[in-house]
Amino acid sequence: MKYGYTILYVEDADRTKHFYRDLLGLSIRAEHGSYVEFETGSTVLAFNTRAEAKGIVPYDLPEGPARQTLELGFVTDQVDGTYDRLIEDGVESVLAPTDKPWGQRVAYVLDPDGHLIELCSPM
Repeated sequence: MKYGYTILYVEDADRTKHFYRDLLGLSIRAEHGSYVEFETGSTVLAFNTRAEAKGIVPYDLPEGPARQTLELGFVTDQVDGTYDRLIEDGVESVLAPTDKPWGQRVAYVLDPDGHLIELCSPM
C-alpha cells in the first residue's frame, strides 16, 4: 500500500488552478474538464469542482469553504518570497513567515476554498 493522491473539492476551477499553478508554481500533470492534477513529487495533488464530483462520488459533499481537517504542506527554500507573492495576489494570511524552535521556517495561508496551506523550509 502507498499513498497515491489527494483530491480537493473546490468551487471555482479557474481560481484554484491560478492559486496552485501560477502562485505556488506547480506544473499541471493532467487536466480533464474541471479535474486537474499537479506534479508534486511521488504523490499527486489534484482538484475537481464539487459540482462535477457530485456526478462521480456517491457522497454528499458539503458546500462552502472547507472546514479544516487537514493541512497541505509545501516544502521550499523560498518561504518568505512565496508567502509575499501569495499575499500580493490577495491570498489570506494565517501566519507570516516565522522561525520555529525546531529550526524550520514556516508560514500559513488559505487557498481559495479555505484549505490550510503550510509553506515550510526543508527539515
